[in-house]
Amino acid sequence: MQREEKQLELTLEALISQVADLKNSLVSFIYKLENEYDRLTWPSVLDSFALLSGQLNTLNKVLKHEKTPLLRNQVIIPLVLSPDRDEEIMRQTEGRVPVFSHEVVPDHLRTKPDPEVEEQEKQLITDAARISPDVAQKQIQSLNKMCSNLLEKISKEERESESGGLRQNKQTFNPADTNALVAAVAFGKGLSNRRPPGSGGSVQSGQPGAGGIIAGASGMQQVPMSGAPAQQQPMLAGVQMAQAGQPGKMPSGIKTNIKSASMHPYQR
Repeated sequence: MQREEKQLELTLEALISQVADLKNSLVSFIYKLENEYDRLTWPSVLDSFALLSGQLNTLNKVLKHEKTPLLRNQVIIPLVLSPDRDEEIMRQTEGRVPVFSHEVVPDHLRTKPDPEVEEQEKQLITDAARISPDVAQKQIQSLNKMCSNLLEKISKEERESESGGLRQNKQTFNPADTNALVAAVAFGKGLSNRRPPGSGGSVQSGQPGAGGIIAGASGMQQVPMSGAPAQQQPMLAGVQMAQAGQPGKMPSGIKTNIKSASMHPYQR
C-alpha cells in the first residue's frame, strides 16, 4: 500500500512538473502573439510550436509509462467546502479559484462532460448506429471523391498561379541593349563622327579641280563688271548655290559665266 502511494506521489510530481513547463511555454507564446506580433517571424512561431509539441509528447510518455498508476481509478473527494476565501487555493491556482465552495466543486471535479454535450454525443452515436454498412461505405467513398476533387482543384489553382507569376516575371527585353540605346540618344555614345558622301557643305579633298573652279568663281566677286551690272548678282548667286548644293560638281552654266567674266572691258 505504501509502495503504491509512493509511486502515485512520484507520478503526480512528474506530471505537475511537465504541466508547469507546458503552461510556461504557452504563456510565453501567447505573450509573443499579443505584444511582439510586429517583430514575430515565422521561424520563431515554428520553434514555439515545436517546443509545445515536444512537451506534449513528453507528458503523454509519462502518462503511458508502465510504472505510472492508472489515474482513472483514483477518486478525488473534497474534504472541506467553504464559501470563504482560501489563500492556499489562490496560490495553487494562481488566482483563478478564490474559494472552494459548492458552486465551483461540480465544475472542477467533474469527470463527465456537461449534460448538453453528453446529450449531443448520445444523439450522434444513435444516428451512426442506424446507418447500414453499405450506406456508410457509399458515404465514405463519396466523401473521399469530394476531397480528391477539391485537392485537385487546389493543386490546379496553385500551378496556374505559379505559371502566371513566372510569365509576369519573365524578362522581355535586354537591359544591355536598352542602356546602350539610352546612352546613344542622350550622350551620343558609340555614334560615328564620319559623314556620308554628299551630305556636307565642304568639298572633298579628292577633287582638286572643283576646288580651283570654286576658287576662281569666288574671285569673280571682286571683279567689277560695268558692262552688265544687272546680271552680276544672279551669276554670283548661281555659283553660291552650286557650292552649297553639290560640292565637287560644277554645273555647265558656270563655264559661260567664267567666259563672260574673263572679257574685261579694259583688257587690251
